[in-house]
Amino acid sequence: MRLKNLSAKIKIPNFLNKKLKIKKINQIYKRFENTLNINDNYIVAVSGGPDSMALAYLSKIYSLKKKLISKFFVIDHKLRLNSSKEAQLVKKVLKKNFINAEILKIHGKKPLKGIQSFARDKRYKLLFKQCDKYSINNILLGHHSGDLIENFFIRLARGSGLKGLISLEKTSTIGTKNLIRPLFNQKKEDLIFISRKVFNFYIDDPSNEDKTFLRIKIRKFIKELNKNGLDEQKLLLTLKNLRLSDNVINFYVKKNLEKNTFFIKKDNKLILNLDFFRQPHEIIFRSLSEAVKLVGKKYYFARGRKLDNVINDFFYKKFFKITLGGCIIEKFNQTLVITKER
Repeated sequence: MRLKNLSAKIKIPNFLNKKLKIKKINQIYKRFENTLNINDNYIVAVSGGPDSMALAYLSKIYSLKKKLISKFFVIDHKLRLNSSKEAQLVKKVLKKNFINAEILKIHGKKPLKGIQSFARDKRYKLLFKQCDKYSINNILLGHHSGDLIENFFIRLARGSGLKGLISLEKTSTIGTKNLIRPLFNQKKEDLIFISRKVFNFYIDDPSNEDKTFLRIKIRKFIKELNKNGLDEQKLLLTLKNLRLSDNVINFYVKKNLEKNTFFIKKDNKLILNLDFFRQPHEIIFRSLSEAVKLVGKKYYFARGRKLDNVINDFFYKKFFKITLGGCIIEKFNQTLVITKER
């Protein structure tokens, strides 16, 4: 089902336009407009929290101004007793404010551990399905500047390398889908302000106070850092500098993939030559990760420990065959062959 851009002139509903004339909201919107800066249709994920409610308003205004098609989806994770009622309430509030939304429900047995990761993966799959349905490749997500910092410390606590520490980016690509985070330069308090002024509503997720989640522990830790002089701007500057270093590594990863791999399209087979493995370890590691992701057609990267094992085996074993990331990886003489697992 393909949606065409709107050609007729569209007026912003008076109610929404009136809110936009509030000085602070207008300033926030201008930052949003400059950050998003796209001319393609998009899907918007709404959870009902202040970040996503603000995103719903800002992205609706943007789509009307740019004459773009925007589709809004409320995700019912079914992780809490009242989640379905909350989703219906969010949909009702949005509709009252000229934003039509559809509810997407997550089904299936919930894991005892890794609940947040489970919910994220299921959420993306539901949104990707809607992208395919409407021939839209852009998904707007409500992550803001505070989420950047939280993600950094979560990854730090897990022992991540440079790429993991800065893994949350303004735009990331999974297959043909673009995950866009246009609130990266917005503060949490400003998003709460919009939610209150425009909708007089947002859902306060009780899991935000659940200390069993690592993210909540990190959030409290960051507050203590702020009290002791390590404020958000300094942390964001650190992330910016790390990203610049990461760009250098990405440059050499791209070169390694271009020069030292050969792709046989009809067999969906990628061949890595010996020079592929004659690079610094980080370049080999990331190049191999990208290769497995490409052939396996997965939207996530293979586990780091398993990738390290493949690299070590290449140097110290004459022959081996393993499965990883939806791929079969085999060593033949001084080459590595990656094919999609059937």
